[in-house]
Amino acid sequence: MNDKSLISGYTELVGLMAYPIRHSNSPAMQNEAFREAGIDCIQLAFEVDNSKLKEAVEAIRALRMRGANVSMPNKTVVGKYLDQLSWEAELTGSVNTIVNADGVLTGYCTDGIGYMAALKDKGIDLKEQKMTIVGAGGAATAIQIQAALDGVGEISIFNVKDKFFEVGEETVAKINAHTHCKAAIYDLADHDTLRKEIAESCLLANATGLGMKPYEGVTWLPDMSYLRSDLIVTDTVYAPRMTKFLEMAREAGCRYMNGHGMMLFQGAEAFRLWTGKTMNIAHMKKYLDID
Repeated sequence: MNDKSLISGYTELVGLMAYPIRHSNSPAMQNEAFREAGIDCIQLAFEVDNSKLKEAVEAIRALRMRGANVSMPNKTVVGKYLDQLSWEAELTGSVNTIVNADGVLTGYCTDGIGYMAALKDKGIDLKEQKMTIVGAGGAATAIQIQAALDGVGEISIFNVKDKFFEVGEETVAKINAHTHCKAAIYDLADHDTLRKEIAESCLLANATGLGMKPYEGVTWLPDMSYLRSDLIVTDTVYAPRMTKFLEMAREAGCRYMNGHGMMLFQGAEAFRLWTGKTMNIAHMKKYLDID
């Protein structure tokens, strides 16, 4: 469009379907990326939960939308309403991006891709290395599957004995069956094993919601003695920028990374899937104030 600040009769639509969702940074990021690339498209957020998800997906076809992002609580449900899934989405059982190609809806999972790309952007290579990750929910599963697909040698997963522990067990089975990576899951309450696995790993990741509202200032890490200065520490949380977990990592002299990079690069992959173009990462880092 000639004036990139205006919506025209030709403007195409990308959705964002979740509940709640008004707090999301995704529309700001994608709309600036569309504007910067000169693409006549906008993203709008729609508060949709499981009860209206089927109708919302049907609207993607009916309105000829380019696609949509999907977040909680819809990620693990939306796949059944789509025509096909990517390999990553199949393995994770989770979809965060839908692409509409002439009425054929394909689901993708870009969370893990975003996490691994954020590491690469920081010059971190986990190929044939060992990582320890805490969490077994949607984001954690995506990271674990993608890390295994990208050549990480060994993954130790920790989670509390809740409903997601079984999800973690399923993820371990998938990784061991479909990749060359070795995976195992442990009870987060087993602090001796947690200490041992962290000591053997080059990277420690938090993929739980601890650290963000309403759990600001909370971490599962018992104390700083589990950390060492050559350990890489990452958090999927990006608000606040510095969680309690990362504060402990900084104090221990660790190299650390918050969730901004994952948020940016998973969005960049979704942008590529919708448009066939590469997001201007340097511009978006400046726009979003990301290191």
